[in-house]
Amino acid sequence: MGGPIFEYLDPVRIVSPCVNVCRLDAATGWCVGCGRTGAEIARWTAIDDDARDAVMRTLPARMAKLAD
Repeated sequence: MGGPIFEYLDPVRIVSPCVNVCRLDAATGWCVGCGRTGAEIARWTAIDDDARDAVMRTLPARMAKLAD
């Protein structure tokens, strides 16, 4: 049969910016903890790495705006 099943599975990278402060800002629709929209949070595990990376690149600017 071979080695463990883990040898046959592709690793899945799911990096989440979540910091467990989950509240959407009424003005922007962004989470005050991580900066993502509700839709981005909901589909996070379903989107591919490129889509997650694109969202991740927007977060510093969003968080800076939320801090103003």
